[in-house]
Amino acid sequence: MSPIPPLPPHDWPSFEPGWVWLCGAGPGDPGLLTLHALNALRQADVVVYDALVGEAILDWAPQARHVYAGKRGGKPSAQQRDISLMLVDLARAGRRVLRLKGGDPFVFGRGGEEAQTLVQFGVPIRIVPGISAGIGGLAYAGIPVTHRDVNQSVTFVTGHDQTGTAPAALDWSAIARGSQVIVIYMGMKHLGQIADALIAAGRPEDEPVAIVCSATTAQQAVLETTLHRAARDVAEAGIEPPSIICVGRAVLMRQALDWQAMLEGQAPRNLDPLDRGRPAESA
Repeated sequence: MSPIPPLPPHDWPSFEPGWVWLCGAGPGDPGLLTLHALNALRQADVVVYDALVGEAILDWAPQARHVYAGKRGGKPSAQQRDISLMLVDLARAGRRVLRLKGGDPFVFGRGGEEAQTLVQFGVPIRIVPGISAGIGGLAYAGIPVTHRDVNQSVTFVTGHDQTGTAPAALDWSAIARGSQVIVIYMGMKHLGQIADALIAAGRPEDEPVAIVCSATTAQQAVLETTLHRAARDVAEAGIEPPSIICVGRAVLMRQALDWQAMLEGQAPRNLDPLDRGRPAESA
């Protein structure tokens, strides 16, 4: 069991009985947990956690009952309504309920639905944001989600909708035209379909793509490819979700900023991956 980190002096909020705190646990590395989330872990009576919350984080709530409520594509999962009502029941029983979600609870985490249900049933809530995988996971791979020489916009999309298929409600043509960098959550299953839609909307076939699996954990794997080859390369590499997918020239920056490889003694592959021929800070 991991030792429980101490909290620095601060006027930390008290976790009162009958409350539900919806917290983001970050993308995987326990060090990316916020101090407010750690404070919640130390006080909770029950931790209702998702599939992407690691054991090392749960170890920081040894006094609490741990209830698994993960949802993984293609595997038996609890119904969302049942999870929300369980939170209501636990709170009404006077428990301090910590709903712990991977990443950020309000970024494709269904935290808004759960929070709304709790409020509708009169349960008091607190929201604790977390680092989303679409930002933190890409940073661990050495990919800046925004870079002044690449993009002035970034779009975050989900790779599947409530039916489990590629989201038909998304205007892929508008996304392809309007955002220089696209970050796709939960998109591995439909990557080929998504890539075809983006190419049909005018994105170049050779546009850089990175797929980051198990981001920020010891199992992190990064595949660099192109839009045309992405689905084929994923299949050949045999990599598995959870993943975050980045489409756009920001991916090229990994050639200079793969800091984890540098920690292992590897030199940067390219100090000027955008071929600017000038200092990075030049206007």
